[in-house]
Amino acid sequence: MKKIFFASVLTLSILSCRENKSYNNDIVENAAENTESSISLKRLSKTQDIFNGIYYEKIKNDDELKEIDKKISLIQDDADKIRRIYNSVIANSDDYYLIAKNQAKGINDSVLRKEMMNLLKESSDKYYLKVQKIKELKHTININKQSIYSLYSAFKIRKTLPEIEKYQNAHPLKTDSLDSFINKQNKLLEELKNLK
Repeated sequence: MKKIFFASVLTLSILSCRENKSYNNDIVENAAENTESSISLKRLSKTQDIFNGIYYEKIKNDDELKEIDKKISLIQDDADKIRRIYNSVIANSDDYYLIAKNQAKGINDSVLRKEMMNLLKESSDKYYLKVQKIKELKHTININKQSIYSLYSAFKIRKTLPEIEKYQNAHPLKTDSLDSFINKQNKLLEELKNLK
């Protein structure tokens, strides 16, 4: 029974496709109408999103904007490099004090152990005072980095928004093709429901 039903559905689908081939082409062509536009919206690489694709298309012939873009990229990269360098120094120092304290705890002579623990505490306390100042400066760098990113993002939005709006106007989203396609689906659904 299942085989008969499957064969009937397959036959009906094939016949329906043949009869409505030109109708399908009309639906698809109408849905894709106005796909050509004077606006060049494209992704410049496989990983680039449409937003940045539009932005880089906008600035590619503007030397002043390209220079600003380059400065922003460089300063953001430098902020990351500085943060990594200082994080590495702090992490290495933290590791040293942790390991040295564990080593000191293993010293058998209690007087020597206490002396080493005091030396390490004195050194680490001085170091952590320096680190507090570094943390404050790193925090300022992070705030500035975020402010630069925010202002730059706002600039990019202002620069690209008119382009996407032109694109949308050149590619109006009409519902006629969708309505026609849904009607076709509904017709096929009714035919399938009436199969015995």
